[in-house]
Amino acid sequence: GENPALEIIRNAIRKRTFYQRQLNQFQCEVYTKGQLRVKKYPERFLGQKIDFGDLDTSKDKMVFLSETISRYSVDKPNKEKIEVISSRVSGQSDGFGLSAPKFFSFYDNNVFIGNNLNPRGFISPIAENAMNYYKYKYEGAFYEDGKQVNRIRVQPRRKYEPLFNGYINIVEDEWRIHSLDLLLTKESQMEFVDTLKIEQLYRPVTNEVWAIASQVMYPAASLFGINVDGSFINIYSDFRINPGFTKKDFNTTILKYTDSSNKKTPAYWDRVRPVPLQADEVADYNRKDSMELARKDPHYIDSITKTRNKVKVMGLLLFGKTFVSRNSRETLAVEPLIDQFSFNVVEGLVLNTGFSWSKRLDSSAVSRRSITLAPTVRYGFLNHHINAHLTFFYHFGKNYARSFQLSGGKRVFQYNNNSPIGPRGNTLSSLLSERNRLKIYEAWYFRGSFREGIGHGFTWTAGFQYQDRIPLENNTTYTWRDIKGREYTPNYPSDLVPQNFQRHQSFTVLFRLGWQPGTRYIELVDRKINVGSKYPVFNLQYIAGLKNILGSDADFSKWKFTIQDDINFRLKGKFSYRLGIGGFISRKHVDIPDYQHFNGNESVLATEYLNGFQLLPLYKYSNTSSFYGLAHIEHNFHGFITNKIPGIKKLNLYLVVGGNGFFMQGSTNYFECFIGLDNIFKQIRIDFVQSYLNGKIYSNAFRIGLSRFNTRSRGDDWP
Repeated sequence: GENPALEIIRNAIRKRTFYQRQLNQFQCEVYTKGQLRVKKYPERFLGQKIDFGDLDTSKDKMVFLSETISRYSVDKPNKEKIEVISSRVSGQSDGFGLSAPKFFSFYDNNVFIGNNLNPRGFISPIAENAMNYYKYKYEGAFYEDGKQVNRIRVQPRRKYEPLFNGYINIVEDEWRIHSLDLLLTKESQMEFVDTLKIEQLYRPVTNEVWAIASQVMYPAASLFGINVDGSFINIYSDFRINPGFTKKDFNTTILKYTDSSNKKTPAYWDRVRPVPLQADEVADYNRKDSMELARKDPHYIDSITKTRNKVKVMGLLLFGKTFVSRNSRETLAVEPLIDQFSFNVVEGLVLNTGFSWSKRLDSSAVSRRSITLAPTVRYGFLNHHINAHLTFFYHFGKNYARSFQLSGGKRVFQYNNNSPIGPRGNTLSSLLSERNRLKIYEAWYFRGSFREGIGHGFTWTAGFQYQDRIPLENNTTYTWRDIKGREYTPNYPSDLVPQNFQRHQSFTVLFRLGWQPGTRYIELVDRKINVGSKYPVFNLQYIAGLKNILGSDADFSKWKFTIQDDINFRLKGKFSYRLGIGGFISRKHVDIPDYQHFNGNESVLATEYLNGFQLLPLYKYSNTSSFYGLAHIEHNFHGFITNKIPGIKKLNLYLVVGGNGFFMQGSTNYFECFIGLDNIFKQIRIDFVQSYLNGKIYSNAFRIGLSRFNTRSRGDDWP
């Protein structure tokens, strides 16, 4: 006869939506305990000694332990709130513990655990089309409270699909989930961890409704000789189904810590925790809490500060160095030495050095009030010019983040002040390919800006900037590789103008308003943290050049409006876009640095995805057009197609397709389309790009970039 597991699963699939809707509205209390352990690690990593700061030299140690009790409220589809009642972190009396009461419902077709594990999510064993993906085997039954519970073995039909492996237990006749024990591995297209085991147990809340009673997750990972595993336990209690929420029960805050949540005594925890601590957890609390008291001793603080502030040559060369003073709450950061030297044909060898000094203005570990001073000195060994400037930041704000910035002095600017060309990339292109892509000028300048979040997803920025601009010329033809028929281009956008500009002054003001509808916040005792929403981000910007202020020649005004969003289609990947329109309202006097610049690229290294053009000449299409539009779109399939191709699916590569384009009022329009592979060695992306100008084939090339990081060196954007 037919495999009995198939009929059980069919029945469970038929009842899936019924049980899914039973928990559309509920409130419960959740106890969460999370721990992470290091099972093995090397003495050094990238030349740096690994030090956990716990005076424990053993290779098997607990590095994180936390407990939380919270109230979890849900009103589907869009309302969710977590109120942390009490929280404890081993060795951190003022810390806020991990609060993750959300459970993963296997009544959903797609079980989404997180972008970092797999942005596509994972297919539930009782999803609508689960039988196309899984094989099932009946492995007997057991009885509980007079009910027969069927044990079903779940196995993927194909490797390298986002699927679970393990057991799911289904109640006979009711066809609901009783419990499950499922495993994810690298063959499930997992990222960053090697395995993740999930255990769930359901219990009756009423005669008709069952709710989750416990969920345990066991992650394990191994990377660069460091082996880590852990467990994250959630115990659910006091379930209230359909509690009758009102409008006051939900607002923009999705996670709130009460002011006394991390002030509970050990006696309180011994009384309220639903499961006892393990012996090693008790020992970890005792040891780290004692160590925390010892760390407050001035002699200990001085000793550990001296040790950690020791300078090592290789570390300073490659990673820079951060010096910390706990007593005064000060930090001094120095950039890597390798990043302080560069080359260009105007200044020759360049030393661009400095540091940033920061100070927290109160004793709270999560303080928002701080000041930062960042002096910078730049010296060109060929033209012997010294440029020095100082930047001051003040961060504050009780509820929403605010920041104030002042900066002034003399410095080197790119013609596109957003600094699309990084000094390292220009150094390599100059010395190896005889291409000076960096177009720069000097300026005495002074600027300031103020930025404030005002709640409900709104952020506004206002600023001003004065520049006394001084032109610069090429001073050398030096290169390591002289290419026949090629020579350095002038130090100005020669595609745009026939000669360098004359010294002039510019005073500009800026106003920007950003809004993300449905923005949600994490609310701590003294501040709110913006965590975004599922809706797009809208930005409106206005910049005006004001004539005769401090001798300013500028006389123009321009605007820009953009919309940007990521849409996760789960199994079919993620679609991302950035669309914009803008133009000059008036243009009586506009100098090149104040033009509308498109972020082009003439390097084999990719420019910033979704904010740049991979084959566009850097300044050729800079303009003062009264209207322009631009679009950046891409779809990352996250393995939806490549996981079906033999030989490639094991590499977990992602297919990426998309395009970038702009048009200006008149006759100029540009478009480029690309296809590429992402997630190469977890970080690298390679695209083939084909461009078109005014409907005709323009150029094509390959571009290499970093998939998860900003690949464009933006420098010091204003504001």
